[in-house]
Amino acid sequence: MTRPELNKSTRLCISLAARPSNHGTRFHNWLYEQLGLDFVYKAMTTTDIDAAIGGVRALGIRGCSVSMPWKEAVIPLVDELTPSAAAIQSVNTIVNTDGRLTAYNTDYLAIEQLIASHGLSRDEKVLLRGSGGMGRAVAAAFRDAGFAGTIAARNPVAGQGLAAELGWDWAEAPDGITAPIIVNVTPIGMAGGADAEAQAFSDEQVAQASVVFDVVAMPVETPLIRAGRAAGKHVVTGSEVIALQAAAQFELYTGVAVTPEQVAAAEEYASRD
Repeated sequence: MTRPELNKSTRLCISLAARPSNHGTRFHNWLYEQLGLDFVYKAMTTTDIDAAIGGVRALGIRGCSVSMPWKEAVIPLVDELTPSAAAIQSVNTIVNTDGRLTAYNTDYLAIEQLIASHGLSRDEKVLLRGSGGMGRAVAAAFRDAGFAGTIAARNPVAGQGLAAELGWDWAEAPDGITAPIIVNVTPIGMAGGADAEAQAFSDEQVAQASVVFDVVAMPVETPLIRAGRAAGKHVVTGSEVIALQAAAQFELYTGVAVTPEQVAAAEEYASRD
C-alpha cells in the first residue's frame, strides 16, 4: 500500500524534544507509507511548552510525543492522565481526541516488556542512574516487576523522593556502588550532547554487572553499551526501548496495531545513518 497524497484531511502527529532527532519521523512515516495511512509525522522543539501543547489542542494535532525536559511540565496542560502516566507522574505521549488531551507513558510500557523479554531476574538488584521523567518510568517498571535497588541522582530532592516512592535506596552518585543490573537513564553518552563520549558507569561497575542497560537511543551503540558488549555482558539498548514505545504510540495515534516484524523493520529503517 501507499500513503495517500497530502491533503486537507491528513492527520498530523509531532514530537517535542529539546534535541529533536530523525528517529520518530523516520519510524512513524515509514509505517504510514507501508500501511497506506493518511498521517504525517514531524519532529519539533519549543521554548514555550504551554503554548506548544495549546497548539496541539487548537490545531487538532492528533498525537504528540513528549521528551526531556517536559515530561512532568505537561501534566497540568492535559485533560486526563491514564494509569501508566498517573502512577509515575510522567508523560511521554499525548493523544488528541476532538480537543480532549489524554496522556500516557509508553516508556513504562516498553520497559515492562523488555524486563520480561530479556528474562531479567527480580532476584538481582538494580543500580539506576537518573531521576528525571524517563528515570521515573524505568524505575517504576522495575519496581512493579518486583525488583529492588538504588537510585543514583545528583538532585537530592528528586533522587530521594523517587527512592522513597519506590522503597529503594538513594545515593548522590553511583561511584563505588556495584549491582548485577546497571541502568543509565541520564543523557550521558547521547549523541550531540556535552557528555557524548562519556560512559555512565565505570569499567569496574560494568565488570561486576551481569546486565548493562542504557536507555539512550542515539547512538545505538553508546559508550556504555560498547563497554558492556566488550565485557561480554547481557546488554539492553535504548533502540529497543524507543522502538517499543514508538510502536505503542503509533497504535494510540492511528488505532492500527503493528506486528513485531513491522516494528523491527521500522526501527531498522529509523536507525540508518
